[in-house]
Amino acid sequence: MTAVVTSPSIERGGLSPRGIRMIEAVAIPVGALLVSAALFSVFLLLLGKSPVTFFTLIWTGGFGSAFSIQNTLQRAAPLILTGLAFAIPARIGLTLLGAEGALVLGGFASAAIAIPLVSGGWPSVIGLPIMALAGMTVGGVWIGIAGWLRHYRGVNETISSLLLGYIAIAIMNFFVEGVLRDPASANKPSTMPIGDAYRIGPIPGTSVHWGLAAGLALAVALYILMSRTTFGFAARMTGGNVRAAQAQGLPVGLLVVACCAIAGACAGLAGFYEVAAIHGQANASLVAGYGFTGILVAFLARQNPLAIVPVAILFGALDAAGGLVQRRMGMPDATVLVLQGIIFVVLLVSETFYGRIPFLQPKREGGR
Repeated sequence: MTAVVTSPSIERGGLSPRGIRMIEAVAIPVGALLVSAALFSVFLLLLGKSPVTFFTLIWTGGFGSAFSIQNTLQRAAPLILTGLAFAIPARIGLTLLGAEGALVLGGFASAAIAIPLVSGGWPSVIGLPIMALAGMTVGGVWIGIAGWLRHYRGVNETISSLLLGYIAIAIMNFFVEGVLRDPASANKPSTMPIGDAYRIGPIPGTSVHWGLAAGLALAVALYILMSRTTFGFAARMTGGNVRAAQAQGLPVGLLVVACCAIAGACAGLAGFYEVAAIHGQANASLVAGYGFTGILVAFLARQNPLAIVPVAILFGALDAAGGLVQRRMGMPDATVLVLQGIIFVVLLVSETFYGRIPFLQPKREGGR
């Protein structure tokens, strides 16, 4: 007697398991966004505001004109980098919340090292790469500490990275308000300005700084690294089952620390661009919440480096439209933060639907 083997693709109505995962990866986050919009609409109605007007203003402020689009892309640049800072450790099974601290400390390191470079007359073609390297190195080491503590000391990485973030902000404030404070910054303590020669200009033909291009390049590079290399395969295997990875002889500790260091370098690079392209010096403005919004971006993108790009643009549009909502609807600029909070909660709930959508489940024999 010849046994008949039914392929998984036929059992699922012609869809392969990979196809089902792809459908879920798109349908569930989109559904979460729609549910979040519905819940936020109820919130607006309770306040006596029009949901249609709100979402129209979001579209107008984010994508309604060339200026709006460029403003959106400008705000999306750090979100791409901080989204990557959460996504890469997540691929190895870690939940890190320290991108905000790595961004702040990386930006501060970039501004601090620029002081002797500027005073020494170093050309920007040499000084800017040194600043970027300093920001990435400091950010990588800072988040790498959380990975080292997790693997070698069993310290919960979520708690340690969050606490390290607060320590990073305190370190920046200590120096910015102390020995590195610019005497001219009376109202807002800051480091010495890096000067026009060290400022990064926009991409030609736009008003968007080069941080966007760096984010796009890193998203592609890290997608290839995590999906098409032996390093990425080893990281995914470790994230799936640490004991199995150790049994196969994989250097689990090195992989954990390396993924955390890559994440910190991405956040530190975001801090460098905030200093060199936006603020021109390090101060409290670096603590803008990009690191925490990046967590939401990575969640919605399912930790896929390529998907992080469009999701970051979406949240960049929300941020860009906040001022327009405030002016036209008489609502606080923080209204957009309420929407982001609702999206985050709904996304967490939506995680329970993966692998449980009835019509995407394999059929049992007998049609059951």
